[in-house]
Amino acid sequence: MPVSLDATTGQHLGDRTEQQDRVAIIPSKKLKGTALVILADGAGGYKGGAAAAEQVIGTGLNLFENFSPKTESPQELLRQIAFEAHTVIRLNRVLTEEEPHSTFVAMILQPDRVDWSWVGDSRLYHFNGATLKSRTKDHSYVQQQIDEGQWREQDRHKHPNRNLLLQALGHSETPVPNFGATAPLAANDTFLLCSDGLWDYFTDAEIGKALATLPPRKAAETLISIARARAKGRGDNVSVAIVKLTQT
Repeated sequence: MPVSLDATTGQHLGDRTEQQDRVAIIPSKKLKGTALVILADGAGGYKGGAAAAEQVIGTGLNLFENFSPKTESPQELLRQIAFEAHTVIRLNRVLTEEEPHSTFVAMILQPDRVDWSWVGDSRLYHFNGATLKSRTKDHSYVQQQIDEGQWREQDRHKHPNRNLLLQALGHSETPVPNFGATAPLAANDTFLLCSDGLWDYFTDAEIGKALATLPPRKAAETLISIARARAKGRGDNVSVAIVKLTQT
């Protein structure tokens, strides 16, 4: 069954003074139907967070340029991106005396499959239509408390330490990325990558409905607009990437 691809990115400064998120969709120059989608949410020090997030995107761009599934698995490439970006962010920390760090979520799209990896609390959602197929689990203190039954999922945005990450690129501990994959791909498969400035204001069902009923560009605009309204003047940077497969 032939499918076509529709993809977009979107960002908003939120109520911050600086945009410290970075997001990119990078098509392969050598492999048809192959792309890297990558998002990073930086933090720490004046411009340190933005530089950390920029390092994640730059590392992904450089390493993906030479990607070949004949010699390297998607998981190996994603792991290498995370570790190399982490190393450089740590080096910059020594040079700048700042405390930069960044989340990392990325996926490699190939004609027959998608592989993804993440560190921190930026998320990847996989929907088919409005049905949630999978969602990454945050490396955060509040997620740990939810897993242990000490906090309710629906109240995560009320947690006093909801921004405390257990893992991030640039932290003193070496990150341990998690991985996921899906194959084969089907029409109406949709992948959403986003920072917490977006997902913190939605249920999974609300996101799924928007992705199922709207084309990616309009879905991104709508989700960002609603997140801004629900933030009530206290919103974080917002970043999103959407990749949708439609039947032709």
